[in-house]
Amino acid sequence: MIHLTTDRLTLRPLTLGDAAFLLELVNEPGWLRYIGDRGISSEAGARLYLRNGPLAMVERLGYGLLAVERIGDSTPIGICGLLQCNTLPDVDIGFAFLARHGGQGYATEAAAAVLGWGMQTLGLRRIVAIVAPENERSIRLLQKIGMLDEGMIELEEEMLRLFGVG
Repeated sequence: MIHLTTDRLTLRPLTLGDAAFLLELVNEPGWLRYIGDRGISSEAGARLYLRNGPLAMVERLGYGLLAVERIGDSTPIGICGLLQCNTLPDVDIGFAFLARHGGQGYATEAAAAVLGWGMQTLGLRRIVAIVAPENERSIRLLQKIGMLDEGMIELEEEMLRLFGVG
């Protein structure tokens, strides 16, 4: 069972009980702009997305997206984890946080923990991230956790910046 802890955060496996939180997250303006509309408009849809996406990936690979909660109140504030996308040959780090929790360093703290876990515990030799070129906050985060800009790539007819480590 994946469970990571930082000074301020707990990262734990997502569950079907996270459907209401996920419904809010995937309909945030930042998610819609930089990740894309998943067409999730109900808690039932969020549970289906969880079951067929993040939960299935953890079952299949032993890693995936994790719920990020603040220590103390256990409030889910975002997701962060490792993904294996069909469009990339390497494991990809992904993250998204509710806007009301932005600007406090939570995303950087969570991403650094996930990156360390992937490299040290899982023994991954390389982890990448893809980001829209105009998503300056995510680019700064990736640079803060030691990922290097490897240039532009085209994925599914979209130009994205590729970051990597390892």
